[in-house]
Amino acid sequence: MKYIDRYFILLVVIALQATSCVSPEKRDTQSAVKEVEVLAPIPVFNADSAMASVAKQIAFGPRVPNTRANVECAKWLESTLKRYTPNVIVQSFKARAFDGTVLNGRNIIASFNPEAKARILLCSHWDSRPWADHDPDPANHKTPIDGANDGAAGVGVLLELARVIAPDLPKVGVDIVLFDAEDYGPTQANQNSDTENEWGLGSQYWARNPHIQGYKARFGILLDMVGVENATFKQEGWSLYYAPHIVKKVWRIAHQAGYDNLFIEDEGGFITDDHYYVNRDANIPTINIIHLQREGSSTGFYPYWHTVGDNLEKVSPASLVAVGDVLLHVLYQEK
Repeated sequence: MKYIDRYFILLVVIALQATSCVSPEKRDTQSAVKEVEVLAPIPVFNADSAMASVAKQIAFGPRVPNTRANVECAKWLESTLKRYTPNVIVQSFKARAFDGTVLNGRNIIASFNPEAKARILLCSHWDSRPWADHDPDPANHKTPIDGANDGAAGVGVLLELARVIAPDLPKVGVDIVLFDAEDYGPTQANQNSDTENEWGLGSQYWARNPHIQGYKARFGILLDMVGVENATFKQEGWSLYYAPHIVKKVWRIAHQAGYDNLFIEDEGGFITDDHYYVNRDANIPTINIIHLQREGSSTGFYPYWHTVGDNLEKVSPASLVAVGDVLLHVLYQEK
């Protein structure tokens, strides 16, 4: 990345030297042409479309592995992505959960501009939690959740992004991976320091068995719980550990796009999430855009995390737009 930055600066210097030798009238014309060439058009992210995708996922019911809702939602995700690219793969896998249950999982992968060697990975999990084990009412602890924010919101952003980039692709290749079986981790009563590998089962499988042998990407971005109203996207610990340069890049672009009130220059703590396994097992520098908060939450997440209250009315269209717009700026600024 340093080489590319220096090369770009050199081009700018040469361009400035060249324009210094012409008349003001011609210099203005050349500057205008130069601006058109450098500034790539950014597609418009549509909040209503993203919200409709979130609502559609929830309408299937809790998307827990080994349920009909999970199967039907997987079919819908596949068919929806095929509207935007023919390059869609469903990666079926089996994984044993913490309680011995064998899960039938499906990672859904859509590729854009597949011939491009330089690639960006975008991902989110699409399954939902089997238990509301953090609900304040113990009677709900065995109830599956809607997972509107915890899963569906990130997927809604990526589906809308797929829709808007399809007509005019960025210069780089884009791979969208929707992970299954992320949230089938131990219940609150069964969690301990040795259970981190019992989460993110779909991302662990993909990281060890990518959809293309030897798959590599410049970097990856994971979305998780991005639909919170007045979200605070702090810089997550594993993201800073494995990919500090990507954190810096994305937060800089977010601030330039006017979202510095959401993308906070503050460390948010280490979260064992799908990006951890992509970094560890696939060696792709990947960051996590995730809402983290210290006030008003005993978990560090938003108050309805892993409760029956994680429903559609908790999802903010403004937050979806902010995240989607930042991703679009990231993609279209890549050379």
